[in-house]
Amino acid sequence: MKIAVMGAGGVGGFYGGRLAHAGADVTFVARGAHLEAMRKGGLTLENEPQGNIHLSSVKVTDDPATIGRADLVIIAVKLWDTEAVARAVKPIVGPGTAVLSLQNGVIKDDILRREFGDAAVMGGVGYVATHIARPGVIHQTGTLQRIIFGEYDGRRSARAETLLADLLRAGIQAELSADIRRTLWEKYSFLVGLSGTTATMRVPIGAIRSHPRTRGFLLDILREAVAVGRALGVALPENYAEDRLAFADSVPADMTSSMYHDLERGKPLEVAWLSGGVVQLGAKVGVPTPANRAVWDILALHAGGRNGRN
Repeated sequence: MKIAVMGAGGVGGFYGGRLAHAGADVTFVARGAHLEAMRKGGLTLENEPQGNIHLSSVKVTDDPATIGRADLVIIAVKLWDTEAVARAVKPIVGPGTAVLSLQNGVIKDDILRREFGDAAVMGGVGYVATHIARPGVIHQTGTLQRIIFGEYDGRRSARAETLLADLLRAGIQAELSADIRRTLWEKYSFLVGLSGTTATMRVPIGAIRSHPRTRGFLLDILREAVAVGRALGVALPENYAEDRLAFADSVPADMTSSMYHDLERGKPLEVAWLSGGVVQLGAKVGVPTPANRAVWDILALHAGGRNGRN
């Protein structure tokens, strides 16, 4: 497959780098100092337990139109850039091109379907802890590197099977989902709870789950997300919020969220697509979402980042 990766940060740089290292035809779209470092010195994936991977030369550009027609476009930018990126990649998306977002949230694919049509868009979630350590270098914490993806109609298409084989060859734990909508909501519901509480309270999950009032607030956020998903027809179990709270008890006490770190660094936040997404979708199906509305309101003055956002 000819693969274009839109966004060479922690997620796109890592998965694209692993695919390229395994021999896949990958072109990255990057910008700024990261772009220049990749042009000059390639891309390094740091992982202390497993050892580093260095690709001395990678294909990278700041203009997607120079790539030519792609078989697969992986979208790995922040959510607020989704519409702009979708417009930018239109020249490389043909009738048979698959568009796969590894972004957070569930609204992302609605945006992509409006731009490319239902047939082009595959659903997917990625589980990996990574960030840009410095230009040209992606650092991975831990060893988890998992992708679950699939066609929205549940079929095992030829393009999905090809991508699955490429990901497995790259050493990534990859799975095809027969109900990718449910898979997206399974990750989304927990992420909304984790990001909403750690960012508003400015503490890791351990402290939040240990205090009865903050634990109750976390459960309220989870219950609202699950209720909205179920009202939209997503096959989440009725007690899925309680299941996710139990999962929260099993994760490391120092776990935070990417939104927590973005807030600490004065960067823009994805809150409008996470807790804000629950509020907006809840309004459409008549499900009250006061806890998620509280998170969205509390973080409103920080949503654009320290210097605002264009």
